[in-house]
Amino acid sequence: MIDPIIDETWLAAIEGSDDYRLLRRLEVRESRTNVGRRDGTSIAVVLDTETTGVGEEDVIIELAMRRIRFDPDGIIVSIDKPYAWLEDPGREIPADVGKLTGITDEELRGRSIDEGEALRLLNSAEFVCAHNARFDLGMLVKRLPEAAGLAWACSQNDVDWRASGFEGGRSLGWLLGQIGLFHGAHRAVDDVDAVIALLGHGLPSGRTALAEMVETARAPSWRFRAVGAAFDVKDRLKSRGYGWNAEAREWRREVRDADRMAEEWWLAGQVYCADACPRALGPIVERVDWRGRYA
Repeated sequence: MIDPIIDETWLAAIEGSDDYRLLRRLEVRESRTNVGRRDGTSIAVVLDTETTGVGEEDVIIELAMRRIRFDPDGIIVSIDKPYAWLEDPGREIPADVGKLTGITDEELRGRSIDEGEALRLLNSAEFVCAHNARFDLGMLVKRLPEAAGLAWACSQNDVDWRASGFEGGRSLGWLLGQIGLFHGAHRAVDDVDAVIALLGHGLPSGRTALAEMVETARAPSWRFRAVGAAFDVKDRLKSRGYGWNAEAREWRREVRDADRMAEEWWLAGQVYCADACPRALGPIVERVDWRGRYA
């Protein structure tokens, strides 16, 4: 019989090898972290939702939150207990959702989110964070309209993971694996803990991912709406990073404050010049902050 006890020296050898990669199961506990400063701290709520799908008619079936307290350097100093609620959508959940999450119709029957408790937690924090903030915010406000107008940050988009040496995409499990951890994906509580672990990770810059995310999220940015752009310049806009908004029928891109002037010059020369045959004199430019960026 193989001895079930794993020798830590073997694990150390694996971790020090270029030929193998070791992943440890993520465990996040309610506790003080015993690092960081005690003065000037702030609170954030990390949130995740599981839903019946990604369409307009889809709804939340699981909502999880956990508060973290962090210092001015972006170091997490304490982690609150997890909060989670299941909610009956009033219909059978799709088979693929049940298979992905492990949530069953029987578990959901008669369950509901504690609205008062959820709003209390959300309002106790400086901002809310999720790994795909635009999606989670949309689902949350559809269920809890009183949660509109909160400040949001996104651990997926407000951290430049590639610049910090992370390979490939920005999915939660993939990023987590690159810091040597794995988690029980596709349940809201587990995904919240995965985000907390990522935010606490130290980057090559010497800062935490949380520090970078908060700095990016707090900074104002500018949304360029390329109204009246001719059809023939769509490839230029795509290459520049613009996305098509089907509802407004216009191309949009958000840039940081420092890049605003460069974007104005590019649009003037590529989209609103006479040769491009625009149907407007110029773009609509809107200032965006972290209360409206992902709304």
